[in-house]
Amino acid sequence: MALIFAAFLICAAILGIFMLLRYQGRDVSVPQQPVPQQTGQISLTLFFGAPGGDGLVREGRNVDACGDAAACIATIVHELAGGPLGDLEPTIPVQTVVRSVQPGNDTVTIDLESGFVQGVPPGSAGEVTAVYSLVNSVVINFPAFRTVTILVDGKPVESLHGHLDLRQPLAPDFSLEKTPEQQNTRP
Repeated sequence: MALIFAAFLICAAILGIFMLLRYQGRDVSVPQQPVPQQTGQISLTLFFGAPGGDGLVREGRNVDACGDAAACIATIVHELAGGPLGDLEPTIPVQTVVRSVQPGNDTVTIDLESGFVQGVPPGSAGEVTAVYSLVNSVVINFPAFRTVTILVDGKPVESLHGHLDLRQPLAPDFSLEKTPEQQNTRP
């Protein structure tokens, strides 16, 4: 009986050592944000103006893969400035230039040149459409970022044209999104 008990203890010790070595070799860290692909293409979801200018509509876009979140967010802004591929309306000016992108914990700061402000049409609709096209597009593609801060020429701005407070980080507003059914029905 003692021999069986000793054999059991030896097997248990060997199994314990084996499990300990396996556990120590395991990487248990959890990444903070998804890492974009390095090669190939990625799919982005962009928000452009609905036909007629009432709300935002999603448009899918395949682009070359980018190296990190900042580069991908700069690509999102560039694609938005290039305008929609289909029947949707552009939302941000073609002359929009990204000065820098600074990812934070849950907020990303996008610094744009002043051409962005100058190219956004005056009025609340143009301002809301431009800002939320940008904010919604960033957050839908990078859910780790819950808010977006917009700077112009490296400085915080109160608003673009006096209608939307940009002094605090903005959360997305998906209530502006129009579904295909809503696009086809006009009063």
